[in-house]
Amino acid sequence: MPGFCRDCLAAVTGDVRRCPACGSPRLLRHAELDDLSIAHIDCDAFYASVEKRDRPDLADKPVIVGGGTRGVVSTCCYVARIKGVRSAMPMFKALELCPEAVVIKPDMAKYARAGRDVREMMLELTPLVEPLSIDEAFLDLTGTARLHGMSPAMSLAHLIRRIEQKIGIGASVGLSYNKYLAKVASDLEKPRGFSVLGRAQAKAFLAERPVSLIWGVGKAMQAELARDGITLIGQLQAMERNDLLRRYGSMGARLFHLSRGEDYRNVSTDDASKSISAETTFNTDLSAYDDLERILWGLAEKVSRRAKAEGLAGHTVVLKLKTRDFRSRTRNVSLAEPTLLAARIFEAATPLLRREATGTQFRLIGVGIGNLEAASPEREAETLDAHVAARAKAEIAMDRLRDKFGRHSVERGIVLREDKDR
Repeated sequence: MPGFCRDCLAAVTGDVRRCPACGSPRLLRHAELDDLSIAHIDCDAFYASVEKRDRPDLADKPVIVGGGTRGVVSTCCYVARIKGVRSAMPMFKALELCPEAVVIKPDMAKYARAGRDVREMMLELTPLVEPLSIDEAFLDLTGTARLHGMSPAMSLAHLIRRIEQKIGIGASVGLSYNKYLAKVASDLEKPRGFSVLGRAQAKAFLAERPVSLIWGVGKAMQAELARDGITLIGQLQAMERNDLLRRYGSMGARLFHLSRGEDYRNVSTDDASKSISAETTFNTDLSAYDDLERILWGLAEKVSRRAKAEGLAGHTVVLKLKTRDFRSRTRNVSLAEPTLLAARIFEAATPLLRREATGTQFRLIGVGIGNLEAASPEREAETLDAHVAARAKAEIAMDRLRDKFGRHSVERGIVLREDKDR
């Protein structure tokens, strides 16, 4: 069975528990190790890891990156996770669980720089890199063995060691024969994990897992499957495709294929993937325009924060909706001037939403910007007409107040209206 040491990268043979060369127990062995080439790389507790890199005194301390006592947890280190802290948890709850935690306000510009450094290292391995967010991506290393003089698995091990040495953060790898299983594998042994899922084991591995492991199976779909007595992926494997289609519509095809470890999507590097977006799935389906509009504003702000951190503006605003029967609707509008401002993203998307919100029940809404170019809020404000420029400058001022006093120190009227409605 082929294998190597993840610390010194020496080849390992035979039934040994530690590396004969360096004594490390971190050995990677798998029967299909040299035959797999689709990977998912995910940086471990990314924001918190960057902060610990810059402040060595925090190495063994619980660190929470978030917006202060009235905000939420953006991310936290694994020391804090042991105490029960999780991303998106209200800060007051996180501090109840871990009162000794060091809370740090997010520095998105710093995280974006680290993310770009990681991305550049990925691209040195293969041009087939599909970013999913600032700190994770799919890679297709098919055909790179001759170029690098080593298997894709060994190339990935070298990459992770370089990320640790040069950027100062850890990352986990999932290696398989398709994107779905690579993503599943990367979550198995965090932090600093390297997990492999091969063809021979995939179906049996999935059979014992909950249906929530399948992409697109959120709380609502889990509840629907549970009502039919289906809680494990193995139960889906025993069902016929036509039966799943009849019960769950187009989602049935996804359940059929992914439950069997089948995913035919390629790692995509085309321009369609070069965008910044945010989306959310509702606990219960929504149809009223006012409800959807309030959520849309929060997503526009999230996209704007990421765009400002990365110094990018979009010529296109995209609205995404998914109906209760999992049918996607994507609508877009082109702008005369690119934007990274929340107000302009929101105002471009609301007419698209109004045309779609005519009573249809939706389970998901998202918004994004595409056709990106380098930009800054100040430069955008200078290019707009006087009325819109004044609003842009107001948003810039709000951003500065939030940087100083916390994300929720200043809110737009639509958010305050939502609080009053509650």
